[in-house]
Amino acid sequence: MKKKKRKLFLRRMRHKLLFMMIALTILFAVLIGTLVYINTSKGARYEKEVLSQKNYESITVPYRRGDILDCNGTVLATSNKIYSLIIEPKNILRKEEIRKATTDALNKYFGVTKEEMDEYLKDSKSLYKVVKKHLSYEEVKAFNDYADSDEGSDIGGVWFEEGYTRVYPYKELGCHMLGFVVSGNEGIGGLEGSYNDELNGTNGRTYAFLNDSYNLERTTEPATNGYTLVTSIDTEIQKIVQKNSLELQKKMNPKNISVLVMRPKTCEVLAMYNLHQYDPNDAYNVDSTRYQFPDMSDDEFKAYEDKMTDEQRLDALNEVWRNFILSDTFEPGSTYKSFVLAGALEEGVLSGDEDFYCDGHQQVADYDIYCSEHDGHGTLDLPGALAYSCNDSFMQIGALMGRTVFAKTQRNFGFGMRTGIDIYGEMGNESLATLIYDEDRLNEVELATSAFGQGVSVTMMQLGTAFCSVINGGYYYQPNLVRRIVDENGNLIKNYDNILVRRTISEDTSAKMREMLQGVVENGTGWRTAIEGYTIGGKTGTAEKIPRNQGNFILSFIGFAPVEDPEVVIYCVVDEPDVPEQDMSGAGTMLFQMIAKDLFPYMNIYRTNDIDPSTIKEVDDPVSPVFVEGSPTDEEVAPGTRDEGAGDADAGNGEDADDGENDGAGGEDAGGNDTGGEETEGGDTDGDTGGEDTGGEDTG
Repeated sequence: MKKKKRKLFLRRMRHKLLFMMIALTILFAVLIGTLVYINTSKGARYEKEVLSQKNYESITVPYRRGDILDCNGTVLATSNKIYSLIIEPKNILRKEEIRKATTDALNKYFGVTKEEMDEYLKDSKSLYKVVKKHLSYEEVKAFNDYADSDEGSDIGGVWFEEGYTRVYPYKELGCHMLGFVVSGNEGIGGLEGSYNDELNGTNGRTYAFLNDSYNLERTTEPATNGYTLVTSIDTEIQKIVQKNSLELQKKMNPKNISVLVMRPKTCEVLAMYNLHQYDPNDAYNVDSTRYQFPDMSDDEFKAYEDKMTDEQRLDALNEVWRNFILSDTFEPGSTYKSFVLAGALEEGVLSGDEDFYCDGHQQVADYDIYCSEHDGHGTLDLPGALAYSCNDSFMQIGALMGRTVFAKTQRNFGFGMRTGIDIYGEMGNESLATLIYDEDRLNEVELATSAFGQGVSVTMMQLGTAFCSVINGGYYYQPNLVRRIVDENGNLIKNYDNILVRRTISEDTSAKMREMLQGVVENGTGWRTAIEGYTIGGKTGTAEKIPRNQGNFILSFIGFAPVEDPEVVIYCVVDEPDVPEQDMSGAGTMLFQMIAKDLFPYMNIYRTNDIDPSTIKEVDDPVSPVFVEGSPTDEEVAPGTRDEGAGDADAGNGEDADDGENDGAGGEDAGGNDTGGEETEGGDTDGDTGGEDTGGEDTG
């Protein structure tokens, strides 16, 4: 009986054990499965939680900011890798031989003294101490080669953290287009500022910790690098413009030179130059502001530089960073006649066969407004009126157009509004609108003076873009610098098509304008720009600056080639050349010719003209005041100062230009400082470039 019970007990025990084994097997299987699932789906998160409970350092893995390339792939801005020397005191102090070998090596290769090393090692628990920054690859390689040798085998607790520094290989070349970068990869001005988000990437992180066996372990989240900009800028054209501008500076020492080069068929910017440049590699170097203190000797400037307040320093630098082509306005003078004439032809006010009689003045309201040729040009056809830049003829054209058509023409060509170019610096529409007369304020005198480019103010970008449409068949495109955005491997991220904003004139009107603008060069005031073998068209402009009768002028020329199929527009503006008679100096036309002689061969623009420049008549009209004694002063007829509906806004200057839109480099509003009114409001003497085109020392 007992034996039977015992067998029954053993059988039950075996069943229980079997059940327990099966249960434990299932439990272990579930546990293993759970661990596999957790490790697969949530391993990274739990790994960080584990690391957070250990002795570790979290280190940023910096992204690489994208490059800026010109249209040919030339690198204009890039980010070069640099290194920071990092030591781990806790690991270095593990053994005396490690401490000694590491201290000696750091002294030999990086100049770290024993006293400095002892100071770093005081924090004996640390695994992250920055000793040196901005080390080059060559410096790091030399140390690593030594550390990998038998002689350096005892070195420990040293590694190098990677980073990037922004580099502009061509230094000041194109600085106002490019802008620069400050700490934190923040772009300021130009393309760096406007495309900051696209150029920047996202940092990664490396989590480094010391395990129980004193082995350093790491886990890394990789960084995402920024995108690269491919632009319409041509480095070689920029070099040509800069070289010739500096040559003119040596000859005439003007206050400023600005040059804009565009592709007329698309309004793409090929080059953009301002005389007073800075090196984006060292943008805060105050030496670049030296030109702002002409009355100081070098020693005096150095002493002043040392005593500058932060506010004074930033104010001076903002003037250097400022892009005149986008941010400053000035009276265009007779270059404006190109748009007046094109608008009159397009609107049917003129047929093209008209003649005008210039007797030297025009009576407008109660005033006699004089042409530059006080004895009169006599009878002129339309090409002659443009070639000789006859103010009398253009006042008559303005009267025929009337305020409605004239106001429409100005707006149609984009004056009084932003161009929409894709870099910072333009004033806002509200401020730009005050720089021209709208229909309600175009009284007789305002209409007359506006017709020859006086009393209105423009930016170089506005006028350059509008001029492209005059000669390209009437297509007004939004000007731009960026063609496409690619990733670090060259894969296309975004392509920027040319944006057609509006049609300004017909192809027929455009063809007539190209022919008449060629006549300005071959028969009129643009004679200095002629180059043997090339068909060139363009228009001169000479604006007398306020205060009047001081002999200070802005001289300009905007031209294109070839006339039959325009490939390039070059717009040159020279401010106050330091010569006895500024208006007769021909500064704008001279600079155009200097640039064009180098640029045309580079752009494969062929010679298709048999004209000999030496046979062209020199048209140099004497400069004389538009208003004679007893007539109103400039201030009395300046925009916004007349009672007859002129309104309150000062349309001729930039004092009301700061509306907070599109702040320029350095945090200053690009629409603010001295944007054309305080210095350049009003009179076009149109002795255009050297007295040629003296059709309007229009001081009205």
